[in-house]
Amino acid sequence: MKNFTTILTIVLAIAVAVLFYLHFSTKTASSIINNSSNDSTASNSNFKIAYFEMDSLENQYEYLKDVRNSLRALEQKKGNELNQLRNAGHAKILEYQKRGNSMTEQEIAQANEELMKMDNELKTQEQIKAQELQDESIKKIQEVKKTIEDFLKEYNEDKNFSYILSSSADIIYLKDTAYDITKDLIQGLNETYKKKKKP
Repeated sequence: MKNFTTILTIVLAIAVAVLFYLHFSTKTASSIINNSSNDSTASNSNFKIAYFEMDSLENQYEYLKDVRNSLRALEQKKGNELNQLRNAGHAKILEYQKRGNSMTEQEIAQANEELMKMDNELKTQEQIKAQELQDESIKKIQEVKKTIEDFLKEYNEDKNFSYILSSSADIIYLKDTAYDITKDLIQGLNETYKKKKKP
């Protein structure tokens, strides 16, 4: 009987120890789970996305308008240079047509060779000028993009948006206008551009 009581006391002590352990370890685990869920809730509540309307920016950003105008002027200039080459080719053709029957076979062969050279030169110049225009367009658009990115970095220092997206109707289907920063963006970019433009 004495052995039974000793064994019972030991079993009860072990049971109390196990219950004690389970009680506090469960509480710790649940508090860790609660704390981590509170942290994720807190971090989720700080997650904000802003957007701006790209078409509005394209229509109202003065620097972008100036870039477009300079690219149009460059396209016009290169088009005029190509037209001069085309006109020179047409003038040569008319000149040879006027001479027509009075030309010898050798002169006709030379005329054909000259016209082929002029045509090849025109095609080469078309490719060169198209490439130059494309390179300049890419460079200018990258510059515009960089000014927008630089402004948004500065703008977002106190706003703490996780993302700022450009909005397009076929990409974003639902938007909360509370997070539309288009007006701020256009106003800030135009003010920055005016300051840079001043001599």
